[in-house]
Amino acid sequence: MDPDSYVVKLNGNGHKTVKDIVYPTKQKSRRQRWNIRASKMSINTLNPIRSIVDGMKLTPNPEKPMIALSIGDPTVFGNLPTDDKVLQAMKDAIDSHKYNGYAPSVGYQKSREVLANFYSCPEAPLEAEDVLLTSGCSQAIDLAITVLCNPGDNILIPCPGFSLYKTLAVSLGIQVKLYNLLPEKSWEIDLQHLESLIDDRTACLIVNNPSNPCGSVYSKEHLQDILSVASKRCLPILADEIYGDMVFPGCKYQSIASLSSDVPVLACGGLAKRWLVPGWRLGWILIHDRNQIFGKEIRQGLVKLSQRILGACTIVQGALESILNDTPQDFYQRTIRFLKSNSEICFSELSTIPGLTPVMPSGAMYLMVGIEMEHFPEFLDDVQFTEHLVTEQSVFCLPATAFEYPNYFRIVVTVPEEMMVVACGRIREFCQRHYRPRSQDSAELDQ
Repeated sequence: MDPDSYVVKLNGNGHKTVKDIVYPTKQKSRRQRWNIRASKMSINTLNPIRSIVDGMKLTPNPEKPMIALSIGDPTVFGNLPTDDKVLQAMKDAIDSHKYNGYAPSVGYQKSREVLANFYSCPEAPLEAEDVLLTSGCSQAIDLAITVLCNPGDNILIPCPGFSLYKTLAVSLGIQVKLYNLLPEKSWEIDLQHLESLIDDRTACLIVNNPSNPCGSVYSKEHLQDILSVASKRCLPILADEIYGDMVFPGCKYQSIASLSSDVPVLACGGLAKRWLVPGWRLGWILIHDRNQIFGKEIRQGLVKLSQRILGACTIVQGALESILNDTPQDFYQRTIRFLKSNSEICFSELSTIPGLTPVMPSGAMYLMVGIEMEHFPEFLDDVQFTEHLVTEQSVFCLPATAFEYPNYFRIVVTVPEEMMVVACGRIREFCQRHYRPRSQDSAELDQ
């Protein structure tokens, strides 16, 4: 009998009986032993920060309390709580019992309208259909990369830059090309280098402004220059703007979409940083496509991708209108004043330490510090430098090798002020112990 056929016998009443059904005999599987393998995507997924930090020998000095200047979570030390209005909005959302079920994969219509109204401006108008809610800004970036790129394509990401871009891209079979940022120009993009990397398989340009790890904020003129390159090469932009509006006094933040006349932009943001609630996991994608270059396909693709996992927390969505509209301006201003003050303390202290070159930020929560490695011959690179800093001084700064930028380290400036002062003092003591002036012979060889 054909193994793919079967016979059903009927009883006297014309009904099927289970015992009379003849099932096909399945061929024996060739698999004779267990052979379960991880998927290629999982194997290709690598977080550079975790791979570097996990490989470091981090044994703090038991005589000194640990000070972690490495974690980009503003809530860790408890000195930067969110505003009471934000908390009350969440309590009200819970008490309403309206948000305990599933929401549409792209978010509640009302929540999308609220976000569209909050971020819309005459230069870059938004409607609810231009907004997708996500599980934090990280998922927004994931969806944006996935909808724009195919395996074998490449994307342009900043160097130094947030490591998640590479983690997501490489896992999807997308090549990463690093474009240089210029520390001597407050981390502006090297536009000539950027343009040299573009080819026929370049799917998008990622612009992170304000920046992690640099704390830079781009001027209107520089953003226009970036858009000029993207326009000339017909390249869409993924704008990571999670630190949008977190800029120091005297500096102005402007979304890149508000300056674009033709370049389509997927702008990714979220509540995590500005509202100091990273654990609440609510982010968004704002679709700026006034010339319909993305068209229906990209929008439909984002909707379909959002349906893979129902991401954004419904309780936070229910609280979103109040969070956006009722949070007092003084809350934002207090946060910014604190970050600026801590950055100035850190920059001032480290600027006077031989062998270190800090770069003063203009926003976000980070400060990058260059290490003149020739003056620290005991250490091979920034990873060893920061590793020994933990061992001797119990101060943990993230080596910038994690951001593809060796011989720098990143400091998070959200720690309490007194802790920042102590940490800077310990870094000074460490550098004074290990700093070696260049020998006369070496100086002459360089001339």
